Amino acid sequence: MSHTATADAYLTHLTVERRLAPNSVESYARDLALLGEFAAGKGARLDALRRADLEELVRQLMSEGRSPRSVARAVACYRGFYRFLVVDGRLTSSPAEDLRPPRAWKSLPRYLSVEDVDRLIAQPDVSIPRGLRDRALIELLYATGMRVSELLGLRPADVNLDASYLTCTGKGGKQRIVPIGEEAASWVRRYLREGRGALLGKRSGPRLFVNARGGGVGRGSAPGLTRVGFWKILKGYARQAGLETSISPHTLRHSFATHLLDRGADLRAIQLMLGHADLSTTQIYTHVLEQRMRAVYDRFHPRP
Repeated sequence: MSHTATADAYLTHLTVERRLAPNSVESYARDLALLGEFAAGKGARLDALRRADLEELVRQLMSEGRSPRSVARAVACYRGFYRFLVVDGRLTSSPAEDLRPPRAWKSLPRYLSVEDVDRLIAQPDVSIPRGLRDRALIELLYATGMRVSELLGLRPADVNLDASYLTCTGKGGKQRIVPIGEEAASWVRRYLREGRGALLGKRSGPRLFVNARGGGVGRGSAPGLTRVGFWKILKGYARQAGLETSISPHTLRHSFATHLLDRGADLRAIQLMLGHADLSTTQIYTHVLEQRMRAVYDRFHPRP
């Protein structure tokens, strides 16, 4: 079977049987394409690669300057791919069984200080519908720590403002309930009352946060915001706020988790709110505890 057919069979397995989110499947497709190029360069089939070959590929990915997170994801992809070939009867053993990613998490996630978040949130002009939408977006993202795809996929019915919670759909179609603070809830209420209808005009739209393009003129369905569109909006407000840190929607997700942990929240509760399948993923945020312990040690130990 060709490289493409073998990879496609695994991607179909991830989509249909594992029910991975489209973004995750796309990432795995890119990782498999790299594996296919590597195998082609060696003049070998994917099912003929050995453990030493895969270790060489991992070293190659690291030497190209890819982040530890990116390389770790590729390693996870290859382990799953070869495990799939074994289960499917195409291989008797997996060459990636004990393949390990590089020592990950050397670079901690970037996050904002509480003061920087306050400055960022204050940037939208809430006297206009678009500004109301953007204020509600940023407030809700920081209040819940949702992934940007989860945030932009929200429908009005997913948000229960009276009970202060929302239901979001995460990776693999899994739903979870996330609490909302009163500040964020009040801005979403105001956006629904004063902003969303003005942005829609005569159009309709299934998403909570709609695109203002077209000025709300004419009938039809209003498109929701895209990931790229929201990223550009956030970057613009970060520039207005004078923030030097590179900002993305994920920066606010990291800030949400870091600020909660810094104030004593339980790591397990943060895992549930973030929608992490494994607690080990959430444990990256324990750098906050380590920093706090270091500060306490330096302050109180007689011989720091």
